[in-house]
Amino acid sequence: MRFASIGSGSSGNGLVVESGRTRVLVDCGFSVREAEARLARLGVEAARLAAIVVTHEHDDHASGVFGFARRHRIPVWITHGTLAALRQSDLAVDTDVSVRTICAEQWLQIQDLAVLPYTVPHDAREPVQFLFSDGVRRLGVLTDAGCSTAHIHSVLSGCDGLVLEANHDLGMLMGGGYPYVLKCRIAGRLGHLDNGASAALLSALDRGRLKHVVAAHLSQKNNKADLARAALAAALGCTPDWVEIATQAFGFPWRDLA
Repeated sequence: MRFASIGSGSSGNGLVVESGRTRVLVDCGFSVREAEARLARLGVEAARLAAIVVTHEHDDHASGVFGFARRHRIPVWITHGTLAALRQSDLAVDTDVSVRTICAEQWLQIQDLAVLPYTVPHDAREPVQFLFSDGVRRLGVLTDAGCSTAHIHSVLSGCDGLVLEANHDLGMLMGGGYPYVLKCRIAGRLGHLDNGASAALLSALDRGRLKHVVAAHLSQKNNKADLARAALAAALGCTPDWVEIATQAFGFPWRDLA
């Protein structure tokens, strides 16, 4: 089982998870052509993806989902609420696309991958994040949540790999040039995890099996890679260079959980 990112941040997100011959794309916040180019960097042929699973309707996660799925005839797995929100947008989401609705807390099987959508606090219609398993190893993904919960702790404990949001440094956000209302939204309970909140979440988990921790969804204006690394490394009791960063431009290359 392995995973890689094609980009992570407010300008677009996409994560590939692979087990055996099964490859699943988590979100697609890029144009069709851009997503194809980014997947090609990882050696992934778009038409061979088994599914796209969608976390929520915000543009940086979903703007390219249905155009990409339509071109390459890939089924889309999505919650009822997220689908309804996208239907109200300018996207013609259902045209010539196989749409399969999912429910939080109910495992689904996509070929060789078991996938658990789980509920998170975020300002979207019915947002979820995902836990992936090949039956032996587990990868936890949490990239958009305003705060941690006991449920998130229970889902992410004992994972072999984590892709964990470290969106902003709270001091940089509050001292920066964003409007006050936007600052409150980002830092609120339905916004995004800051470095300290991500570190606190990580500290609360069972980390005995962890092989990879990737800090993701970093704000380009309100965070720095060194700050995110230092916060998560302190929670892990390791050197900062052990913590990986998912960048907006390149994501991160394949990481193996074997």
